[in-house]
Formats: sequence, structure tokens, C-alpha cells
Amino acid sequence: MSVQTHVVKTLKEFNKSWLMLQLADGELNYVSQGQEMQLQGDFIIAGLFPLHYTDGSSADMPALDPCNKGRNNKHGFHLLQAMRFAVEEINNSTRPKSLLPGVKLGYQLYDICSVPASILVTLDLLQQHHNTSTPATEGDTNTNYNNSQRAVAVIGPDSSSKSFTPAALLGAYLIPQISYEASNEQLSNKYLYPAFFRTIPSDKNQVAAMIQLLVRFNWTWIALLGSDNDYGLDGMQSLSKLAPQHGICIAYQGVIPTFTKDTIQTMRNMVESILKTKVNTIVLFSSKSKLSGFFPFVIERNVTEKVWIGTEDWSVATLISGIPGIHTIGTVLGMSVKYASISGFQEFERKIVEASMKHNNTQEVSNGNDCLQSTDLYTLARNNFSLENYDITSSFNVYKAVYAVAHALHQTLSCDSGQCQRRSVYPWQLLSWLKQVRFSLGNTSVYFDMNGDPPTGYDIVTWVWRGKDWSLRLVGSFNPDPITLTIDADQIEWHTSGASRSLPLSICSPPCPKGHKKLLTGQHKCCFDCQECPTATFLNTSDPTTCQPCLPEQWAPPSSEQCLNRTVLLLAWDDPLSIALLFFLAACLLMTSSTAIIFLLNLNTPVAKSAGGRTCLLMLAALTAAAMSSLCHFGQPSPLACLIKNPLFIFSFTVCLACITVRSLQVVCIFKFASKLPPAYDKWAKKHGPEFTIFLVSVIMLLISVVRVAINPPQPSQDLDFYKDSIVLECNNTLSPGATLEIAYVSLLSILCFSFSYMGKDLPANYNEAKCVTFSLMVYMISWISFFTLYLISRNPFTIAAQVFAILFSVLAFLGGYFLPKIYIIVLKPQMNTTAHFQNCIQMYTMSK
Repeated sequence: MSVQTHVVKTLKEFNKSWLMLQLADGELNYVSQGQEMQLQGDFIIAGLFPLHYTDGSSADMPALDPCNKGRNNKHGFHLLQAMRFAVEEINNSTRPKSLLPGVKLGYQLYDICSVPASILVTLDLLQQHHNTSTPATEGDTNTNYNNSQRAVAVIGPDSSSKSFTPAALLGAYLIPQISYEASNEQLSNKYLYPAFFRTIPSDKNQVAAMIQLLVRFNWTWIALLGSDNDYGLDGMQSLSKLAPQHGICIAYQGVIPTFTKDTIQTMRNMVESILKTKVNTIVLFSSKSKLSGFFPFVIERNVTEKVWIGTEDWSVATLISGIPGIHTIGTVLGMSVKYASISGFQEFERKIVEASMKHNNTQEVSNGNDCLQSTDLYTLARNNFSLENYDITSSFNVYKAVYAVAHALHQTLSCDSGQCQRRSVYPWQLLSWLKQVRFSLGNTSVYFDMNGDPPTGYDIVTWVWRGKDWSLRLVGSFNPDPITLTIDADQIEWHTSGASRSLPLSICSPPCPKGHKKLLTGQHKCCFDCQECPTATFLNTSDPTTCQPCLPEQWAPPSSEQCLNRTVLLLAWDDPLSIALLFFLAACLLMTSSTAIIFLLNLNTPVAKSAGGRTCLLMLAALTAAAMSSLCHFGQPSPLACLIKNPLFIFSFTVCLACITVRSLQVVCIFKFASKLPPAYDKWAKKHGPEFTIFLVSVIMLLISVVRVAINPPQPSQDLDFYKDSIVLECNNTLSPGATLEIAYVSLLSILCFSFSYMGKDLPANYNEAKCVTFSLMVYMISWISFFTLYLISRNPFTIAAQVFAILFSVLAFLGGYFLPKIYIIVLKPQMNTTAHFQNCIQMYTMSK
């Protein structure tokens, strides 16, 4: 409810009240005509208490029905007695340090059975102040201002609806007002109600406690009902605003009207609506008087096994628990003002009952205005009302309020010296001290915050039934600063089906499995379908309706709630496979080095000359460089390794192939085309033509590689697309057009090498390398075809190892196919490494032709 609404409502109530005042005969009679409703004293405190229930006036007339015509209100009777007890305890204090030494408190008690009654009492109190002289300024002691005839503070009323207009009117005159049961949050507004205080927590705290209770048990699909008054409507509005912030959906909201013949069908429709929404938890922010007319329709419809969450006004009230059949509705959890007993209060009430039995009610009530103080307390006391915990708790709020006024008077009258000053006290003077009071009653600290509210929390209680016997059980507590809910769920007796009595659920849709996003199916975010989050996405708990993509360096399987770091794929130096390959590389280098040494030592022998002579040393150096290029494939790729690893291997192998090709060409030409060769061949052969050809072929390959690297240089990169859960560390641009040209060039050179070697297949054995070269080229091609096939389907460390293996196997293939037969003759068959043997072979070949 907005501030403007409250202002308009206050003005309407004020006009209505003056109309009632004009209907009265003569001046208001504020002198008590009831028994025990007034006590004379130096300072008067007004007390507003609901001693009767009334059905209210006709809507057409703003008249006030006499309160003593209504039904007795035992709760209000106990509240009134708490005030009388507190005043008498302060006046008759036997403590060494009295609170108000030399000063006697008095009271004026009023029966406020309705909102019009509370307004009329307020006007009566204001008239008392108007009958005095002009109020003094601060520091002035006006002896004409008689504190014994006008109240310096007001205790009450008992509800928010009855408090709004009195709080606004009394606040205009800065007359302190302390309510013991008005909890509406709007009353904390000091601009509208500057003199209002209370000893009951604000509904702001109660709403927070209810929200925490719903969150604690994960009740996210609820119905919310509020009574048709300020207490219920404002509380329901506050809760409905706060609920969505905690993921709570309100499936149905309804306002509980006052029970009349015209509202019976409305209440039945509300019950049907609750059943249609299929909620299992209902929050009732209602006053007990309104709710007492609603629950019979719940029982009539046989609504059972529900959880009812109640406010402090009705959850501990016997007015509700005494409704026939109420024990069947399910589990009731409610807020309760923290329990605190008043020492000696029960004995005080017992003596009142005894006195009422002895009292002879012969005094007649004046026939004047009997709306305000005509109640005979002796008559009420004879009912011997039971004193429940609920009554004691609320009575303690009244008790605290009286003591707060007494402590403020203590400061105003400067009573610290042991004797209070005898002087007049204006309400505004008392108000300033009331804001600063801080004292203890038993284990309870009493003070007010800047809004006039006590910073206290609530007890959480549950109803316990043994047959039809009702009792309350304390199951938890709530503190507002900081917000803390403590609850022992094992102490709650759930009224659910089955022997387990498990916690009832109140949800629209069951929770989604892990890693499933919510697809909303309606206007409420609590109603949804579930959909699995796909690969490489995860469900962030902050946004359960969206599957968020992982970072590029991360991945997630389906139905994930978090992303995982991808596995980095590389051939680590300390990997067992790497160690094996390094041993293999060492063996290759040892073999090429040994071969080079043997050839160097036997360079002038016929076998070394027939193999190519010094060209063999160039071939072995090229094979050694090709084998060394495999080292660039181990570990994390570096810019240098990416630049040189492929060009080094390609160039080295090109040099080797060029040497074999040129040597094969020379042998074929000499043995098969010696008579047909042009003179240019002799010049080519004698003027270092073979060496120049090898150099030219090699330089062409070198230029291709340099241009490729210059135009599109390979760099270390991360392949994030090949595997969803892994990162392949490799060099990019390995399959560029330049690389394709390199492969084509090497392939052409391999074909020429194979062709020339094959043409010499029928040459003398010492010059016939056709089988060896064919074998070497076949092993070389099979190795690389196997690698490229594997590379297209896999990029794991085994694939990198396969490339290293292909490099080393290619080196071994040429080393074993071309050089091993020569080493065999040089080392093991020296008799074949003679000039005579070679000439003999040539002659035999010539004769065979």
C-alpha cells in the first residue's frame, strides 16, 4: 500500500470520526465509568485493548456499536491486565533503586473492539490535550499543563488496521504511541507516523522469515492468501514482491473477505482455486478474526495433507485451533513472537479472579457516552479465562511498552539522582527520550531502531495434535540481522500419506537432472520441461534456462554443469613412446655415421667408386640430416621447429634421391647407350655435370621450400576443431599449396630414380641397384602413405610418433637398400672389392650381350 493511499485513508477515517463525534450527546465522557478502567496518577498512560469482538457497523452508517454488546475477547483481557500489572509493579517497586521514585503512574484503559472505536478513543485523547493551555516550548515548565488528566503516551492498539489513523493523528501532536501487536510495515514510515513505536517485530521481518522457510524446504509452488485488511493486504503484497527473487512462484493469490452471507460462495471458490493449482503449500497472511471465517470452508471441502504457513497473529491463536475439524487440514507451520514470561503475572491474574468473585456489582454505569470505558473488568474476570502461551507472549509486549514509557519518564524527570523532579512533561519531550531507551527485562533487551521497531525475530512453531488435543511445538527461530533461519525439521510431524511421513513437496515441475536446461512452459518460471545441454556447453546455475558454450580451451560432455580443460596432445619428451623413438633415432644416426666412416676409409676401392664415390658421403650426410629433422616433432612446437622440420627433411631427402638418380643415369648410359651418346654427354660427365645436376635439383627444392616458408610461414598453433575434448599442438600451414608442390617435386624425382634404376636391372651385379632402390622407394612410399592416412583420421601423440617413425624408416630404407650391400662387400667380402673382380663382371656382361 503506497504512502498516498495511507494519507487518503487517514483523511477519510478522520472525517468519519468527527461525524461520529457530532452524533454524540454533549462532550465526550473520558472519566471512567467502568470498574478498574482508570487509575489516577501523576502521569497517565492510555491503554487501547480489544476486550470484545463485534461484527462491525453497517456500511451505510459510520456509527459505533457499543463494545460491551459484543462477545468477550479473552486475549484482549490478558493484554489489559498486563498493562495494569506493569503499572502497579512500577508504582509499588521495592527495589533499592526505584524506576520512578516519588512518582506514581496512572492509566486510562479503553475497549477498542473495532476501527471506529480506536478512532473515537484517539479523538478523546486529543480533546484532553486541547483542553489544556498552549503547549510549552522546550525547557518551559508550564504548571497549567496537568499530566494527571491527560495521557503522556498511548499503549496500543492491537492491530495494524486499528493503528493507522490513531498513529497519524497522535503523530501530528507528537504523542508517543507504542503498539504491542500492530506489525504492518507501513507503520515504520516516520514521515507519516513520527511518534509510532512497537514492541512486536515489523511484518518486514515476518515476510523475510516466511520466505526463508519456503526456501529451506524448497517449496516453490505456493498459494498466497491475505485477509481483507491492511495487515493482510500489505503483507501479501510484500511477500509477492520478494518471492520471485528467491525462485518462488505464486500459483494463486486470493483475498479473504469478512465472513458474511454474501462472501460464502467467494470463499468456496477460493478453496476450489487452491485445489486446481495443485499446490501443497499455502501461505496465509491473515488476521485471526478474518481467517476464522475461512477455515470452515477448507474443512468442508475436505482439504487435507497441505502445509499451511501462518503469521504470528493466527498460528498460535486458540480462535483458529479451536475450529471444529481443523486438525484434518494438514501441517501448520507458523511465526510466533519470541516467548518470554512475566514473573508474577499469573499470580496477579489469579488474584483478580478471586477479587471479582467477592466483588458485588452494584455500581451503575453512567448513561452518558458509554462507548469508551464502560466495560466492567470484574464481570470479565469472573470468566476465569485461560492464559495460553500466545496470551503470555503478547502480554509481554504490553509489559515492555509500559516499561519503555517508564524509562523514558525516568530520563525526562532526571530520576538518576534518586528522586524524580516534580514538573510537567509534554508528550514531545517524552518522545525524544523514548527513542533512546535501552534496558533489559529478564533476558530480553528492549530498544527501538530508527524506525521505532524492535530488532527482534520470531520463533517457528508447528501444530501438534494428539487426537483432538492441540499444542504448539517450537521447531526453530528466525533472526533478521543478519537474516538467519534455524529449524529442526525432525521435530515437525508432517501430515503426509504413508508411514514415512516424509517432507511434502510443493513444486510445479520436478528439478531437471544435472546439465539439463529449463524450457519454460508458461508464465511461471517454476513450470518447465528439461532439455539436455549438448556437447561443449554447460549449464550455469545462475541461468538455468540457457546452455552456455565453453571457452575454446575447454570442453564438456553432454549434460554438464561445468567445463573441463581439454587434454593437450603432443609427443612429450618423457613419454615412453618418445624414449623408444629416440633410441631408434640414435641407432639410425649410429648406422649412418658408421657407414660414412667405412666409406671414407674405403673411398678409393671399386665398391665405393661404383656406388658413387664422394657422392655417397653427400648422401649419408643428407640421410643424417633427414633423421635429425625428426627431433623437431618432440615436445611443444616452437617457431623454429615449425620453420625447419619439413623443409629440412624434404631437402635432405631430395639431395639423397638426386644422387641416386644421377648415379643410376650414368650407369645406364655407360652400359647401354655408350655408342649412342652425343659428345655433350662426355663434356657433361667430365666437367662435373653430375655434381652440377645434383646441385641444381637440390637448389630447386630448396627454393620451393624457402618461398613456401616465406609466403606462408608455419607457426605453432592449437587445433581446437579436430577433437572436441582435446587440443592438438601442431604447426599450421603444413598442407599449404607450397607443401603440395614440394611433395609433387619429390614424387617426380622418385619416379625418375625408380625408372633409371629399373632400366639397369640387367647390368652387372656390382652396378645393378634396381632391386635395392625399388625396395627402398617402396618402403619410403608405404611409410608416408600410412602416415598421411593416419593423419587424416587421428591427431593424437601416436600420429606424431608415426610421422617420426616414417622419417626414420625412410632413412633406414635407403641406408639398408643402397648402402648395406656395399658395406657387406667391403667388410665381409673384401675379395669382391678388387679391380679384377669388377673387370671380370664387366666382361661377362659384355659376352652375354
